[in-house]
Amino acid sequence: MVKVLKAGKSQEEVSANDLKVSQIVSEALKDVEVRGDQAVRELSEKFDKWSPESFRLTESQINEIVSKVPAEVIEDIKFAQKNIREFAEAQLASINDVEVENIPGVILGHKNIPVSSVGCYIPGGRYPMVASAHMSVLTAKVAGVKRVIACTPPINGEIPSATIAAMSLAGADEIYLLGGIQAMAAMAIGTETIQSVDMIVGPGNAFVAEAKRQLYGRVGIDLFAGPTETLVVADHTADAEMIATDILGQGEHGPTSPGALITTSEKLAIETVEEIERQLETLPTADVARVSWADYGQILLVDSIEEARIEADRLAFEHVEILTEDPNYFLENMTNYGCLFLGPETNVAYGDKVIGTNHTLPTKGAARYTGGLWVGKFIKTVTYQKVTPEASAYIGEYAARLCQLENFAGHAEQALLRVRRYGNK
Repeated sequence: MVKVLKAGKSQEEVSANDLKVSQIVSEALKDVEVRGDQAVRELSEKFDKWSPESFRLTESQINEIVSKVPAEVIEDIKFAQKNIREFAEAQLASINDVEVENIPGVILGHKNIPVSSVGCYIPGGRYPMVASAHMSVLTAKVAGVKRVIACTPPINGEIPSATIAAMSLAGADEIYLLGGIQAMAAMAIGTETIQSVDMIVGPGNAFVAEAKRQLYGRVGIDLFAGPTETLVVADHTADAEMIATDILGQGEHGPTSPGALITTSEKLAIETVEEIERQLETLPTADVARVSWADYGQILLVDSIEEARIEADRLAFEHVEILTEDPNYFLENMTNYGCLFLGPETNVAYGDKVIGTNHTLPTKGAARYTGGLWVGKFIKTVTYQKVTPEASAYIGEYAARLCQLENFAGHAEQALLRVRRYGNK
C-alpha cells in the first residue's frame, strides 16, 4: 500500500501555468514568422537586454573568446567531451543498415541517414549550461549531421565564454548569442540572416520547451524536455544526507523542478525531510531549491521493493537514482525512466556534466514512450525495395487482391499493370 507523506502541486495548478506560457510562446512565434530578424531582435532586447550588431559570432570572435578561457576549464571540457564522444560512437556502431531477400527476387532494406541540419539550444539564464553543448552539438556531429548551429543566451549582458568554448570544441558550424523563444523560432522558422534547420534539440526553461512543442511538425525535435525531475528510490540501506543532497542538487535547476523519494523506510523518510531542511540553511542556491521542494517535492512510503518499482514506473521520471540493497533489480525490471543511476557511487550530476551518457532526457511522463537524446535521434531510418520482373508479377497478384479487398481500385491497377507486363516472361 502506498502512503503519501508529501505531495507536490496538483495537476490543475501545473496546467494553469502551462496555459499562460503557451499563449506567450504562440504570440512570439507568430511575430518571428511575420517580421523575421526584427522580431528576433525585439524579443532579445525584451527578454535578455541584448541587441548586438550580429547575433552570430564570427570565427575571430570565437577564437578570441576561447583564448581567454582558463586552461583548466578547457581541459575539463575536453575530458567531458571525450567521454560523451566515445559513448556516442559506441551507440552509433550499434546502428546498422539492413538488407534482406525475403522472397526470391524481392530485396528489402533500410538505410540510416543523418538529418541534414540541426539547431542546438544551450540554456543560460541563471546558470551557464556548458554541458548542454557537449550533449547536443557533439552528439549530432558524431551522428554525421553536416550543419549544426548552436544558440545560447548572454548572461546578464555578458558572453558565457566557457559555453562558447564548449560549442566550438564540440564542432558547431555556426554559433549565435541568442536565447529563449526567439532562438528556437529563428532556428526553426528561419530569418533573413539565419537559415532554418530541419531539427531543433536541447533542454531549456518552460518557454523553450513550449516553443519546441509548438514548432514540432514544422521541424523535428529530440523530445519534450521540461523542468528537470529527480526520483530517489531508497530502502533501509540508504542514508538521508545523500538523498537530501541529490534531490536538492537537482532542485536548484529551477522552482518548478520536481524531486521525489520513494522508500520502504518511514524512518528514512522522516530523516530525509529533516536533512533537507538542514541543508537548505546553507545551500547557496537554496532560494530556488527551497521553492522546488516545497511546491513539487514528493515522498511516497511503500511496503516493498516491488511496490517501489511499480510506483517509480508510474511516475516515469527523468532521472532515477537507486539507493537500495540490490540496484540491479531496477535495471532488470524497471521500464519507465530517462536514465538510471545505480548505487550510491554515482549520481545525477555525473550524468548531467561529465560521465558520457546524454543529459537531455524525457520529462512529464514522456519516459513511458521515449528515451533521451542520443545519436539515433539525429538519424532517419528509411526503407527501400528492389524487385525482379518475375518477383513483381508474383507479388502483384497478391497485392491486387488485397487492394481490391479494401476497394482501392487505383492501387490494384498499379499491381495488375506489373502482372500484365512481367507475368508472361
